[in-house]
Amino acid sequence: MKIIMEARKIEIISNRNSNVKTCIIPGHFVTGHSHVNYYVDMHSLKRQFKMSKEAAKVLASDFSNTPVDTIICLEGTQVIGAFLAEGLAEDFPHSVNSGADINVITPELNSSNQMIFRDDSESVIWNKNVLVLISSASTGRTVEACLECLTYYSGNLAGVAALFSAAGELGGIPVSAVFHKSDLPDYASFPQSECPMCRDKIKVDALINDHGYSKV
Repeated sequence: MKIIMEARKIEIISNRNSNVKTCIIPGHFVTGHSHVNYYVDMHSLKRQFKMSKEAAKVLASDFSNTPVDTIICLEGTQVIGAFLAEGLAEDFPHSVNSGADINVITPELNSSNQMIFRDDSESVIWNKNVLVLISSASTGRTVEACLECLTYYSGNLAGVAALFSAAGELGGIPVSAVFHKSDLPDYASFPQSECPMCRDKIKVDALINDHGYSKV
């Protein structure tokens, strides 16, 4: 008898902060860009007050010496973005952002699925040091789209931060993450045409995006 998907759930703890935990489910999952062998649940980090704050502490430590004017929040990371801004602006003796009033914003998607900012938000991007925050970075396509948007609005990339990143860098840009591939050493992502699970006729468990999963 096949074990139901949720029964395969495994708890993992971040190597960077033992107070930050999440769950993974092994299986066959389809994202908007690829097929992956794990569903990585980022929802507890995005919606639970204590977990969000702890995750933000991890990321803030990576950018304490990086000037940041604005944080762009992707994939529902606004709560963590607010805590991250607070962590960066705390009054540490050598923090370059000490006392700063850091902007936290989210782009809009237009009819062509391109990221845009309205006229009254452009001022916090134009010639500003911008940190991009994303829930999960696997193929890098969402980050790439955001960087194209950032270039269009003449923003300066301060860095890329993720809750989970399958790669240490994307397009030559280092990615700071709460959970790395080392936390899931056999995590793998494949283009649909090269998916070994499809080749072996393994049933897809669910379709996944930054809102969660839908079983098929």
